[in-house]
Amino acid sequence: MAAGSRLAALWLQLFVVVSSCVCNVSPLQIDPLVFEEQLLWVSGSQGQVNTYRIPLLTFTPKGSLLAFAEARKSSSSDIGAKFFALRRSTDKGATWSPTTFIIDDGAAPDGINLGSVVVDEEVGSVILIYSVCFHLYHCSPASIMMVESRDDGLSWTPPRNLSVTLGVKNFAPGPGLGLQKRFNPAKGRLVVCGHGTLEGDGVFCILSDDHGQTWYYGAALKSIPYNQKKKAQDFNPDECQPIELTDGTIAINVRNQNNYHCRCRIVVHSYDGGLTLPLEGLIFDEALVDPVVAAGALQKEGVIYFTNPSNEQKRVNLTLKWSLTNGTSWENKAVQIWAGPSGYSSMTSLDSGSVEDHKYIFVIYEKGQKDYFETVSFTKIHLYGGR
Repeated sequence: MAAGSRLAALWLQLFVVVSSCVCNVSPLQIDPLVFEEQLLWVSGSQGQVNTYRIPLLTFTPKGSLLAFAEARKSSSSDIGAKFFALRRSTDKGATWSPTTFIIDDGAAPDGINLGSVVVDEEVGSVILIYSVCFHLYHCSPASIMMVESRDDGLSWTPPRNLSVTLGVKNFAPGPGLGLQKRFNPAKGRLVVCGHGTLEGDGVFCILSDDHGQTWYYGAALKSIPYNQKKKAQDFNPDECQPIELTDGTIAINVRNQNNYHCRCRIVVHSYDGGLTLPLEGLIFDEALVDPVVAAGALQKEGVIYFTNPSNEQKRVNLTLKWSLTNGTSWENKAVQIWAGPSGYSSMTSLDSGSVEDHKYIFVIYEKGQKDYFETVSFTKIHLYGGR
């Protein structure tokens, strides 16, 4: 065998060994490390934007990353006129496109609010579900809207009003990611979960079995008392993030708005593809202490990852935790992503089948020095980097 051929064969053997070692690594070897971080948006740094908030991060069927945020025009308030800001990365988060504004509500007194992004891998689309006039501030009724991209986030359809069929119930999707069921029951179904107003709050899910052409209401877990003003310690599930477990169960990680039972997260489960949320599937996860905030959750290769400001009182200490037992327990280790002020977070991963995609997850979150809404930061985390 020629020297060049022998060298090529040696490199091939080495690649196979390294690849198999990385791909077959045990979940017990997970030891996350913050690998890279960069700011995507800085509040007040661009002319017509006062504050960037509510970051969302998703993959696309083509293997890109899309980062979204509310670009609030005049203040940091939830109420008021906004753009939806978008940046794209086609190289796994190494570089990002300039910001584009894909939705503009003009000077609306209540305005638009970011909701949930759901990826339909079967048809290759990315769907953004959001709300208009949710707070009913100088406008009504509320509407649930949808835009869709089938070219990797480069262009978006005109907004479509889903309230024509869903009704004008106050429904705020997410904020976070919806999901497409990968396992039975209801494999292929699109599931987007959110919440209602503080009086009529609770977890509500909308479902589509035809790739987003039509939507209908599924599961609901209402607050107590429902449609009445709440008091401290009332049961008041709010913003939420669904994930799918490998047995087809949907687990929804929920903001515990009024600290019912604990200063921790609520987790509810649907065993029928998002149609119902039975009480026997509800737990209060006291291992996930929480200051009342929207959090990130992700299931990747049988491991559940969770991000939030891990503090009972304040939005500080953005932390990554992980579970090898479908959330029934959490590893004693945790990774502090940012010690200071930190707020909402969202995370995703890529799954192209490459070795690199097995090693990384991606987190986007609100980050600041004095206030958590000063910037929106993107973090790439190496799942085995601490070893």
